[in-house]
Amino acid sequence: MRQTTLEKLKHVSVATLTTALFKRGLRHQFIQDVHPLNPDAGNMVGEAYTLRYIPAREALNPITVFQNRDHPQRKAVEECPPGAVMVIDSRKDARAASAGSILVTRLMKRGVAGIVTDGGFRDSPEIAKLAIPAYQQRPAAPTNLTLHQALDINVPIGCGDAPVFPGDVIVGDAEGVVVLPAHLADQLADEAVEMTAFEDFVTEEVQKGRSILGLYPPTDDRALSDFAAWRAVHKR
Repeated sequence: MRQTTLEKLKHVSVATLTTALFKRGLRHQFIQDVHPLNPDAGNMVGEAYTLRYIPAREALNPITVFQNRDHPQRKAVEECPPGAVMVIDSRKDARAASAGSILVTRLMKRGVAGIVTDGGFRDSPEIAKLAIPAYQQRPAAPTNLTLHQALDINVPIGCGDAPVFPGDVIVGDAEGVVVLPAHLADQLADEAVEMTAFEDFVTEEVQKGRSILGLYPPTDDRALSDFAAWRAVHKR
């Protein structure tokens, strides 16, 4: 991902990006049923680094597995690249935690851009206070070991019904999280910037009392000429 793309994605909405994806026939890139712990954190942007859980087999998943330095959850926390977003496939099961505040703090200190699970976090009130965007389905106090067995790192996963491949670009805002296929990220960012400028213009016009007919979408020539004039004034 280009640095310019990253900067553009920090200033566009997930809603706008889902529309740009829909224009390309991609309907399932929005991660369902995840919510920000800190809606005021600003946009989360980074390349996906994934962790996959399966249902726990009790004999293989006692609490002593955490003593193993190669335990996939622990290893993922120490190897997730700075600037990446850790995306966790918890099978949409929030009955046990995907991680807790200590692991999320470690990710924050390592420069990771954010974390997303379609399950839940324990210590979620503490995570909400950290300077790292975090998204979950709902809080989950029990340790992940009670239901989840960490298995794979950085493989294709499903998270909240969205397909996530390592290296895909993850964007989160106060509304939710969307997955941008890596090969489309640059053009989607460019298009979203253009869409955002137009929608800001439309919003101003509607607030003045203008009808949306002919304006949104811009089927009248006047709408396009007014938008061009607006762009010149606002240097956008």
